[in-house]
Amino acid sequence: MTEPAGQQVPKPQSLGLVLAVLLVVYIFNFIDRQIVNILAEPIRRDLGLSDTQIGLMTGIAFAAFYTFLGIPIARYADRPSTNRVGLIAGALVIWSGMTALCGQAQNFVQLLLARIGVGVGEAGCTPAAHSLIADLAPPEKRASAMAFYALGIPAGTLLGMLIGGTLADAYGWRMAFVVVGLPGILLAGVVVLLLRDPRRVGEAMRAASAATPRRTLSNREALSEILGSRAFVLLLAAGASAAFLTYGKATWTTIFFQRTHGLTAGETGFWFGISGGLASIAGTLAGGWLADRFGKINRRHVMTAPAIGFALAVPFSITAYFMTDWRSALALLMIPTMLNSLYYGPCFSSAQGLVKPEARAMASAVLLFSQNLIGLGLGPLFFGMLSDWIKPVAGDESVRWVLYGAAVIGFVPAVFFWRTSLRLNEELDRKGM
Repeated sequence: MTEPAGQQVPKPQSLGLVLAVLLVVYIFNFIDRQIVNILAEPIRRDLGLSDTQIGLMTGIAFAAFYTFLGIPIARYADRPSTNRVGLIAGALVIWSGMTALCGQAQNFVQLLLARIGVGVGEAGCTPAAHSLIADLAPPEKRASAMAFYALGIPAGTLLGMLIGGTLADAYGWRMAFVVVGLPGILLAGVVVLLLRDPRRVGEAMRAASAATPRRTLSNREALSEILGSRAFVLLLAAGASAAFLTYGKATWTTIFFQRTHGLTAGETGFWFGISGGLASIAGTLAGGWLADRFGKINRRHVMTAPAIGFALAVPFSITAYFMTDWRSALALLMIPTMLNSLYYGPCFSSAQGLVKPEARAMASAVLLFSQNLIGLGLGPLFFGMLSDWIKPVAGDESVRWVLYGAAVIGFVPAVFFWRTSLRLNEELDRKGM
C-alpha cells in the first residue's frame, strides 16, 4: 500500500515484544490469583475457617465475578475503537490493589470480598490479550504463541508458591498478600509505555487508504458465531473439565502436603512450587509445539496430545497420592502435572481459529467462562465440601482420599479433547483457517 504524501503509517509491533510483555502481565495475574492456595492453611488456622469456606475463598468467590464480567468486557475488547492495551493496564491496577487488600481482611467476609475484587480486575486481562496475540500471530504459529503466553500460568503459580510460602513463614500471610500485590500497579505503567494496540495501527492504515472499518458484531451474532460451532461446544466441555481437575487438584494438593505430610507453607511453596512449576512450564511449551508440529500434518492432531496426556496422567496421580514419603510423591507428581499442562495452547488457538476475528475476544471469554466458573469456581469448592463430608470417617486423611477421586476425573477431559479433534478439520476448513 502506498502511503499518502507526508503521512507515515506506523508499523505493527513485533509479536515477540507483545508476547514478552503480556507474559509478564500474565505471570502477575497468576501470582495474585494462586497465592491464596499456599496461604490457605495459615488463613484457615488464623480465621478458623472450614474446608468448605476455603473452597469458597479459593474458588467460587474469584471465579463467579471473573467469569460473568469477562463476557461483557470481552465484547468491549472486540469493539474496533477499544484500546486493548489500556484495558489490560487498567485491569492490572484493579486486581493488584485488591490482592494487597486481601492482607487487611479481619474475617471471612472481608477476605471473600477482596477475592471478588481480584476476580473483577483479572476479568479484563486474558480475552483482550488473546485477541491481541491472534491479530499478530499467523495461524500456523498461533498454538505456540498462545502456549508462550500461557507460561504465565505455571510461572506465576511457581512464584506465588515460592514468594507466598516464604513470606508467610517469615512475616505471616497478610504481608504476603501486600508484597505480591503492590508491584502490579507499577507494571501497569510499563505496559502502557511499551505496547500499542495493533488495531490502532490498522486504523491509521485504513485512514490512509480510506478503507471501510471492520464491523462490530452484535452480541447475538457473536454468540451465534461461537456456539454454532460443534467443535467449539466440545472444546468448552473439554476445557471446563480440564480446569475442574487442575484447579481443584492444585488447591488441595498444597493443603495435602501441609496437612498430611506436615510441611510448612514455606516448605510446600518451595518444593511443590518448583517441581510443579517446572513440570507445568515443560508441558505448556510441549503442548504448543506438538500442536503446531503435528497440526500441519493433520489439524485434528492439535488435540491429540491433550487427549492422551490427561488419560496417561491418571495412574501416576493415584500412585503419587498413595505414597507416604512426600519427596517421592512430589517427584512422581511432576509427570501428571506436565501431562495435564499440554492443553492450553491447543485449546485457545483452536478457539481463535473457529470464529471470525471480530469475535475472538468473545471466544476466549466464553471459553474462560466455562473453565473458570466450572473449574476454578467449583473444583476447589467441590473437593473442599467432599473433604468435610468424609472427614468424620477419614480424619486428616480426607484430603488424600479426595485427591484419589480427583485423579480419576482425568479421563473426562481426555474423552472431550478426543471428540473435539474429530471435528477440527471440517470446521477449520469452513472458516478458511
